[in-house]
Amino acid sequence: MPKVSPETASKRSATDQYENRHDEVDGLTIAFERYLEDADFGPLFRGLPDDRCQCPHWGYVRHGRRVYRYADGDDEITAGEAYYAWPGHISIVFAGTELVEFSPSAGLAKTAAAIARNQAAGVQPGTPSGAG
Repeated sequence: MPKVSPETASKRSATDQYENRHDEVDGLTIAFERYLEDADFGPLFRGLPDDRCQCPHWGYVRHGRRVYRYADGDDEITAGEAYYAWPGHISIVFAGTELVEFSPSAGLAKTAAAIARNQAAGVQPGTPSGAG
């Protein structure tokens, strides 16, 4: 049975705001994420339809909280809660948040490509305002 843990994940990335360890299992990316600063990732989604992430995510917040902002309102997920984030969201996270997230790899790759383009152009995550 394929499996992954933070210790065995072969792919790792980090910024000043974020640490990620992940692997792909049968077309699904399993990510262990830790956020070091409050961040609104909306600016990094520019260029995607409606400037929002179009990839669905399923996850579990181990510590802290995260907010998914949709056109019609926010969903706040706190420690101990599992979630489903449907396409068309902006991700807002807070320092100290740790989570496990599952995403279709093909959809996540499209989002990651937009994020990389925006970062290359000097775009940075914003500061959360009015989240939750």
